[in-house]
Amino acid sequence: MSRNTDEGATHTPDGRPWSEQPQWRRDFPIDLETDEYVSRRDFTSFMVLISSAFACGQLWIVGQNAWRERRGKPPLKEIARLSELPVGASTTFHYPTENETCVLVRLEERKLVAFDQACTHLSCPVIPRVSEKRFECPCHNGSFDLETGHPTAGPPRRPLARIRIDLAGDKVLANGYA
Repeated sequence: MSRNTDEGATHTPDGRPWSEQPQWRRDFPIDLETDEYVSRRDFTSFMVLISSAFACGQLWIVGQNAWRERRGKPPLKEIARLSELPVGASTTFHYPTENETCVLVRLEERKLVAFDQACTHLSCPVIPRVSEKRFECPCHNGSFDLETGHPTAGPPRRPLARIRIDLAGDKVLANGYA
């Protein structure tokens, strides 16, 4: 009922002799009782590897934060003029770099909001629906509150990145992230 292999005795799971076992079982004899055996050395190696990966991940996060702090605050940038943007209208602009598209919405005479235009679900561009007081993501029927940027429907779980807005006379200025 048992057969000697390089690793020791292997027992058939159904108790029949080796001569009556199917060919695949004779080609790959595995003793189920010792199949899950992991030596202390293997376990320790695995734990050191995983711990090292976590430590490297933490160092990467610290490095990224230091790099962001060194970059500093995004610059103050004129993005529109109040005289060119009627109440209830919206416009897109690029901030803080030319690769990042944002959307500015004029809600009332002196009340404006600006958000990153990329949906927090899969980065599809959101479309302002001012009459419905929401941003719509057409990719997966996501929806965000127009004033706060918080998700109200669909798969998005995180709010849109809000951009601080300053008014200087007729100028609308982007002044970093809120």
